[in-house]
Amino acid sequence: MKKILALLLAGVMTVGLAACGTPADTSGGNSTADNGSAASGDTVVIGVFEPLSGDNGAGGKQEVLGMQYANSVTPTVEIGGKTYNVKLEVVDNESSNDKAVTAAGTLISKGASVVLGSYGSGVSIAASDTFAQGGVPAIGVTCTNPQVTEGNDHYFRIAFLDPFQGTVLANFAHDELNAKTVYCLGQLGNDYDQGLVNYFKQAAEKMGMTVITDSFPKNNSDFTSYLTNAKNKGADVIFAPTSISYAQLIVEQAAAQGITMPLIASDTWDSNVILGAAKGKNVQIYVSTFYAEGGDPDFEKGFKEWINADSTNLANNGGNDIVAAVSVMGYDAYYTALEALKAAGSTEPAAVKAALPNVKYTGITGEIAFNETGDAIRDSAFIKTANTETGLWDFVTVQGVQDAQ
Repeated sequence: MKKILALLLAGVMTVGLAACGTPADTSGGNSTADNGSAASGDTVVIGVFEPLSGDNGAGGKQEVLGMQYANSVTPTVEIGGKTYNVKLEVVDNESSNDKAVTAAGTLISKGASVVLGSYGSGVSIAASDTFAQGGVPAIGVTCTNPQVTEGNDHYFRIAFLDPFQGTVLANFAHDELNAKTVYCLGQLGNDYDQGLVNYFKQAAEKMGMTVITDSFPKNNSDFTSYLTNAKNKGADVIFAPTSISYAQLIVEQAAAQGITMPLIASDTWDSNVILGAAKGKNVQIYVSTFYAEGGDPDFEKGFKEWINADSTNLANNGGNDIVAAVSVMGYDAYYTALEALKAAGSTEPAAVKAALPNVKYTGITGEIAFNETGDAIRDSAFIKTANTETGLWDFVTVQGVQDAQ
């Protein structure tokens, strides 16, 4: 098994696109400036539908950074024999399903040919009908709930899905952490949290584990009773696929209570915020995610130089130059959009939508292609652990589909 995982890791991490370029100033506003590379007026708009505030604001900012860096490296695209400047229009969906509809409408009114986003499944599902009515296709970046693409032909995504992610984490809890009882905690009414808890529970119970589920209300800040409940019920592991803001509180309060059982979580916990919360504390944290730092040194060198060259970019990355998986996914999403525009031969949203099903792109995170529902054909996830001494992520393993069945 170790040899298989090593080979799988080597295959995933060697696939990539070197992306070192002269950094451009893309940190200032909601759109990129005209770079003068194309004739005046020859501009194509890519909408960016991401949370820059609210529960998922930290992750959304890092996802946008990946798109902005890609735009600084490749600011133009040839469409139908003509070179266009690529303008990113960034709109904050505020991590709110209610605000998502307005944000989506704003991008449509700004003439987006295609939209990238979002970080978070709930806002993506909430805005889906608005994009459909506006005739604008969307490419989800790290929204992993199956409902994002179900029953429509306009929403695509480049991330793996929660049924896979939940199964991967259940297998990891069983095989690597020797868990027999798992306490699952998610936000009440949150599609992402509850969906992942459900998929994890299904997989875990098939392996003979006991699963205890619990939910907390929106805007909760005290997790003491939930953590005590997990301990009292004899849980070996806590699974909490929550947003970053709740995750930070869970980590800090678990450490304060002296709870040392492993905390496992999904891609939302892959954040500098979580590393900061865990540093210097006696906690164990494992996350599933899309990329592990070190996978593409050339890309990372260029990205870090770009981050460090601008104080706003550095702040949006949590104050350091750690490469977040969501930033790499944002980078790959930008180039996937460029491939769709080139394949369409037009800036018309309808043409881009028609071209998307057949788009293929080799990105930093691997091969990107879509199945019949518009979902990415992905077969692996990274597992990382928080190093509480260094404040960095340590790679643990790559989990493939064959390992999660």
